[in-house]
Amino acid sequence: MIRVLGLTAVSVALALAAHQPARAADDELVQAQAGIWLVAPENGGKGCRLTFGTNTVSGGYEITGADSCAAALPALAKASVWNFTDDGSLAIADAQGKPLMRFQQEEGSPWESDAGDPTWLLPALDGVDHVPTAASLAGAWRIQRPDGKPVCDITLTTDKDQDGTTKMSPGGDCAGEIADLKLSLWATEGFGLVMLGNDGSSLSFDMKPDGSFQKSEEEEGEPLLLVRK
Repeated sequence: MIRVLGLTAVSVALALAAHQPARAADDELVQAQAGIWLVAPENGGKGCRLTFGTNTVSGGYEITGADSCAAALPALAKASVWNFTDDGSLAIADAQGKPLMRFQQEEGSPWESDAGDPTWLLPALDGVDHVPTAASLAGAWRIQRPDGKPVCDITLTTDKDQDGTTKMSPGGDCAGEIADLKLSLWATEGFGLVMLGNDGSSLSFDMKPDGSFQKSEEEEGEPLLLVRK
């Protein structure tokens, strides 16, 4: 998980004010970040959606839709501004520039809050207002082809190994492409699910709006789905 020391309110406000769009590269970053985002607790609690715009306002770029956060995440109910800070973080502030929440991101991982209860910032999925947890995903699943042909039955558990990683067990009749990975552990990060083998191998999936998963685009090989049995 991503953890960094939080900045003081003054330093975040200064970073927000100082980082205005000026170069084409910055414009590309802003365009890439624009859209509808889900802000949700890591523990699976209900989150809310914010729309990141590209129109410039004092301190950064506009946020709309914050009134939807009043019940789930009251701290963001007055969110009006978003911007990148000098250290690459993403900060959210109100219309007066008061910092409300700050996120950091490591390559290949979602944005995660740097203080308080762990919170994710993720591209929103239709109809989804929370992130999955180990408890909510535990149970029997099937890896299959897009046409429904079974590839491997697996069981995700909430039991953990000595390092605190949750365990999984594949069935005995898995296709070679899965069996050869020797998968034994699994973990979630935002809307992502990764299965881990004891020899360093891995297989990653991304959640779909219906709660199933599809093999991540970064993975090589044929497409696969992960569906509940």
